[in-house]
Amino acid sequence: MTVIKNDTDAPLGNGGNKIRVGIVSYLNTRPLIYGLKLEPVASHIELIEDNPARLAELLKHDEIDLGLIPVAAIPDLKEWHLSGDYCIGTDGEAASVCLFSEVPLDQIEKVYLDYQSRTSVELLKWIMREYWGIHPEIINATDEDYRKKISGTTAGLVIGDRAFEQRKLSTFFYDLGAEWKKITGQPFVFAVWVSSKELPGDLLQKLNDANAVGLTHIDEIVASQHFDLYDLKKYYTLHMNYLLDERKKKAMDYFLQVIGEE
Repeated sequence: MTVIKNDTDAPLGNGGNKIRVGIVSYLNTRPLIYGLKLEPVASHIELIEDNPARLAELLKHDEIDLGLIPVAAIPDLKEWHLSGDYCIGTDGEAASVCLFSEVPLDQIEKVYLDYQSRTSVELLKWIMREYWGIHPEIINATDEDYRKKISGTTAGLVIGDRAFEQRKLSTFFYDLGAEWKKITGQPFVFAVWVSSKELPGDLLQKLNDANAVGLTHIDEIVASQHFDLYDLKKYYTLHMNYLLDERKKKAMDYFLQVIGEE
């Protein structure tokens, strides 16, 4: 877990404590995080960086106040509040959320599930059962070693930046965003800003405005990353879809409904 502290200790007017904000440590979040490191919001928050599954646990156990957490983790929270107009979503191919394999789907016998994921894990299990009609042995990975086991008839779900590397290594990959779109005709939401308790409205507005800032600085963000496995501008503007509009909210509700029926 990475904690990014800001130099200024400006009070919030709520006990003087900074809001602990959990952010995902993947490239796809950089446009949303960009503005959080700038004023007027930076001095009010403490950024805590981790993978999606871990952030969900931190929010559940009150170790952060607000987090960009997996949609699939929302039902585990006793209380939750959807915050802001932005998300990690896609309206088709996600590029960085895929099932990787050395054989076609009908020959897969085992599937390792990415330990960093919650939403993608549930999405993959639903797609395998309801659309692909395959029932491989499911293994919950616990560390990065599982990627070495993607060979023969053993496949693996890989999300985030590591997926771009895996695209260069595996013979087959099946993009879960594209598959969801093909099945339902809907966009998909992987992660949203959620708090476990009500936060000050003025701060939430500043956070929301800060999310919007990065989306106007895509070229600058791309130039700062030094990433050569994929065209990041294409990733941010074609694959990722950050606005949490009504279509995405409906798609999110539908996803939570179908995984809740399992």
